[in-house]
Amino acid sequence: MPLGGIGKTYDEVRKLVCRAGSVITRWNETAFRPLPIGRTRFVSSGQQPANPITPSGPMRSLLFVPADSERKIAKAMAATADGLILDLEDAVAPDSKGTARRLAAETLSRSERPHVGVRVNAIDTPWYLADLLAIAPAKPAFIMLPKCAGAADVARLAHQLDLLEAQAGIAAGSIGILPLVTESAAAVLRCDFAGASPRLIGLCFAAEDLSTDLGIAPRSPAGRYRAPMLLARATVLMAAAAAGVPAVDTPYPVPADLDGLRRESADALADGFAGKLCIHPGQIDIVNEVFSPSAAEIDWAHKIVTAFEAAHGSGVISLDGKMVDRPHLERAHRLLRRAAPLQAAE
Repeated sequence: MPLGGIGKTYDEVRKLVCRAGSVITRWNETAFRPLPIGRTRFVSSGQQPANPITPSGPMRSLLFVPADSERKIAKAMAATADGLILDLEDAVAPDSKGTARRLAAETLSRSERPHVGVRVNAIDTPWYLADLLAIAPAKPAFIMLPKCAGAADVARLAHQLDLLEAQAGIAAGSIGILPLVTESAAAVLRCDFAGASPRLIGLCFAAEDLSTDLGIAPRSPAGRYRAPMLLARATVLMAAAAAGVPAVDTPYPVPADLDGLRRESADALADGFAGKLCIHPGQIDIVNEVFSPSAAEIDWAHKIVTAFEAAHGSGVISLDGKMVDRPHLERAHRLLRRAAPLQAAE
């Protein structure tokens, strides 16, 4: 039967999607998964959107919701998270993947809620392509790519989305990519995404899978990250800055520990993360509060911008008895850009 009104059968589109990434993958039909043939940097996908994708709203809080539960989806849709991630991967048992896929596509098709993405299964699983074929025509805001091993994985997904958007009549480049980039030690060592794809909208730090790969607990009994986690976390921040996208922090794993959530969120903000992944609706309000600029911070940023405009090109000014230079101006602009969508939503 034709798939989604695009005039091709499921198998025909599946093969086209496979070929879309042929520059960077070999296709193993019997194993039904792409096999990497190199880890060189790929600067873009084949069909370029007119402009790089940017998040159309804040990314303070992104809430995971199992896509196989209509009740949990309905509850999440009413939550105050900046974005939702319909989860087809870890939260869904193998025999429920088909149900989750169907519910996720139906949710996207009928909902007007912005910033709803989908975490598909990893590239090397038998569910990955079926996820893309079902989800892309429903136009999610982004695809979260788990177990991302480097820029080549992002480029491969971008090629496949090029084809699926064209087949579904969706504007080229509409669907962003948000990868989890530290789920293995090897991925941490390949964490360079500058120029990977214009679809890239952020990089996510993932602690739990990495700790499993290393055979350690991610945090000490006091709740502080172990040294390898700190290295991976800092690597994500550097890679995100180099790629020009926001960094999003890993979930806090104990929903009932709101003090620990607040402490870890404040540390993440201080270190440069733009937001935090959430695993329970009860975490959202604290995360949103921590990652929202305060009125005093916004006022100070406006004062810096206004003072530099009045200084007519000066590189250093004095403001309220403090020396302020161009790096302070850039940070002020960044804070105001972060605050703008929040103020617009008020």
